[in-house]
Amino acid sequence: MSKKYEIRSGRRTVSVQYSVTPLQAVVDYVTTFGCKRDEIVTIGVDTVAWRGARFSAVLAPQEPRPSPE
Repeated sequence: MSKKYEIRSGRRTVSVQYSVTPLQAVVDYVTTFGCKRDEIVTIGVDTVAWRGARFSAVLAPQEPRPSPE
């Protein structure tokens, strides 16, 4: 099941991705720059580095559902 992840560079959110894992979400984001998978260094379960930049994925906060009236 896909979940919504915020992709962050430092403290700044740079994108929102839907994926099954945080690592896959951040890899999908970085590959949109046209880089190859072998250029991406996995740092942890939710963080990668590419050309000196670090990107991480965190679960996006859930949006409140409107209450039925």
